[in-house]
Amino acid sequence: MSGHSKWANIKHKKGKADAARGKITTKIGREITIAVQMGGPDPVGNMRLKLALAKAKANNIPKDNIKRAIAKGAGENSGAKYEEITYEGYGPAGVAIMLDVLTDNRNRAAADIRHAFTKHGGNMGETGSVGWMFKRKGIFTIDKEAGYDEDEVMMIALDAGAEDLKSMEDSFEIVTQPEDYDAVEKALADNNIETVMSEITMVPDTMVQLSAEDAEKVRKTIDMFDDMDDVQEVYTNADLPDEDDEE
Repeated sequence: MSGHSKWANIKHKKGKADAARGKITTKIGREITIAVQMGGPDPVGNMRLKLALAKAKANNIPKDNIKRAIAKGAGENSGAKYEEITYEGYGPAGVAIMLDVLTDNRNRAAADIRHAFTKHGGNMGETGSVGWMFKRKGIFTIDKEAGYDEDEVMMIALDAGAEDLKSMEDSFEIVTQPEDYDAVEKALADNNIETVMSEITMVPDTMVQLSAEDAEKVRKTIDMFDDMDDVQEVYTNADLPDEDDEE
């Protein structure tokens, strides 16, 4: 990955999250519900629920919302059942896009997603059409301004099973296999190393450089997906520069 990875652009991502608080609450609630349905209400042993609860905490989701989502997943409340689907396709300039979707209406979700792909010159593909370009990884982002020593952080992370530590302009990015996520998270916590963001996500094997015009088209496409309640996560191999860098 290049220095302009999607995880390094923390301020922009948080700004969008704050601006779309209502949608984020809905999306994280759905993620908690499906995690409970699949693995039970105890985050110990349910990695998906653990990550969803961490995301809820990071976004200041009210505790009552979290309790309702857990209860819904455990079957205590009646309501819509969500289906988990992955959609794939090509966006503007041929960039690869993958979408994690939780929906109670597969036909509606497919129609909305197909429209978003085509609106800016992309197209929805078959299952597996771009998935081979991504690998599931654990990512931890650490703010350099916190003053941590790079060699010390690297040693702690690698000893705990991390694959690599990348030095970005204003952050360190630790990469792990999903099965090593817990051990690395514990090692960082035990050494009082705070992360500004951590997640298990889909990382592209290579990034695609874009012109300013194509980058703007890709952003608009991703924003359309982000605005959909059914879309939980958007992954792309587009190397999108920080918007501040383009001004």
